[in-house]
Amino acid sequence: METKRSYGQYCGLARALDIVSSRWSLLIVRELLIGPARYGQLQAGLPRISTNLLAERLRELEEAGVVQRQLDTHTNGVAYALTPWGSELRGAIAALVNWSRPLMVSGPKGDSFQPHWLVVAVESLLLGRRFEEPAVAGLEVDGAVLTVKVDEMGSRVVLNESQKPESVFRAEARVILGLAAGMLTIDQAISMGELRGQKRDLAAIFSAR
Repeated sequence: METKRSYGQYCGLARALDIVSSRWSLLIVRELLIGPARYGQLQAGLPRISTNLLAERLRELEEAGVVQRQLDTHTNGVAYALTPWGSELRGAIAALVNWSRPLMVSGPKGDSFQPHWLVVAVESLLLGRRFEEPAVAGLEVDGAVLTVKVDEMGSRVVLNESQKPESVFRAEARVILGLAAGMLTIDQAISMGELRGQKRDLAAIFSAR
């Protein structure tokens, strides 16, 4: 078992890193920002993590007060969820996602990818934008559809809603990320994918600044 070490500094950043800087910890938080998940779901969403290491990281995050267990009402089993304090990591993760934009331009390059990861990524890239009118559009990647909803309160991204939006843009992940990050214009993105529906729905979301 890996021994957890501390930076030993009376500094907010150092103490935060004592909790979340271990490998996989923030990726576990990413998964739980989407919603509560069972152990098997977490393992499926974190390719290459060993079952022992996942158990260890969950234990550390539980002990730190970032993660809690709750009843999964669908199976009556155990699910993991962020505590209210753990949910406050959303802003830190959004900042890291925005900081990573230059790293994402080249595409996956053989890295694994799962469409649900875009829920946190797109929400993070849209954070802080001012939307002039309510709008809804779908983003289809590898068969999954993310529904993006915006209004004066901000943005929300939901995976695989039962009712698909009228306007759906299908493209590769790198195109979706480029559009959300503002590195591609609406027209550039559409030329690299397929739009079913109205261009104005995409523009209302991704042209906002």
